Amino acid sequence: MKVFQYLSSSFTELLFPKVCTICGMPLSGNQQFICGECIVERFEQAVLHPEDLINLPENVDHRIALWNFDKGGYLQDLLHDLKYKRLTGVGEDLGIALGAKIKREKLFVLEDAFLLPVPLHPKKRRMRGYNQAYHIAVGMRRVLKTEIVSKRAVVRVKNTKTQTGFSLEKRRENISDAFEVHEKSLLEGKNIIIVDDVFTTGATSFELAGVLKKAGVQSIYIATIAQA
Repeated sequence: MKVFQYLSSSFTELLFPKVCTICGMPLSGNQQFICGECIVERFEQAVLHPEDLINLPENVDHRIALWNFDKGGYLQDLLHDLKYKRLTGVGEDLGIALGAKIKREKLFVLEDAFLLPVPLHPKKRRMRGYNQAYHIAVGMRRVLKTEIVSKRAVVRVKNTKTQTGFSLEKRRENISDAFEVHEKSLLEGKNIIIVDDVFTTGATSFELAGVLKKAGVQSIYIATIAQA
């Protein structure tokens, strides 16, 4: 059976080779949707300025983003496909790139570190079928050799409205008390990297960070694919 599956897969790839969803060039290795050249050259690299770090709350040690958000561009399309079209492999490709940047820039303490995808409310998860942030974390795990926090450790107990179009104050009000820690022992004394697709105002990540700090997390970092 395994030989048949291998031959079938090889034959399919011969007839329909995997190509980059952006430029159409053939993919190699473990790439699923995005080629290495597009990862390196296609998007605008995100740069954090001193004021970005000054505005972080005390319980967040650092944050990093891979690229600047390109409204109406390729990156927005990729993130939309990841979030709504079940193309989870996009998340893994992007997560590998994000993990490589974290490893390269050495801004996070990776010893005793765990990845925490921003949790979805169970109702939203059932509707969508998956958590897009989790698949970004899967890609990051391959590079950073860190584990993903158990889904039971932190849960989203408030089914919030979408934050799009909200003011900062409205975002904070909307996300307030949205998260609860259910397994404190899995977090206490650890370094946690919060993983999400886009950093806009930080309201969601900061709310989650506050809950984690109260649970005894040592250091908290935020890692996203894009910053808007």
